[in-house]
Amino acid sequence: LFPSLAAARRIIEAWRTDYNTVRPHSSLGGMAPAEFTNRPRQGHMDTEAKLSAA
Repeated sequence: LFPSLAAARRIIEAWRTDYNTVRPHSSLGGMAPAEFTNRPRQGHMDTEAKLSAA
């Protein structure tokens, strides 16, 4: 299946990184986890708007 243990580790780590950062997830509304994590949050934007208006 894999030519060596080191090769298996490299391939699995590449898959894990892709899955956890790049691949869209239906539970996140079709967004990739990294994209979901870096999105502006509505509550945060509301707080900034209130502070700017004060």
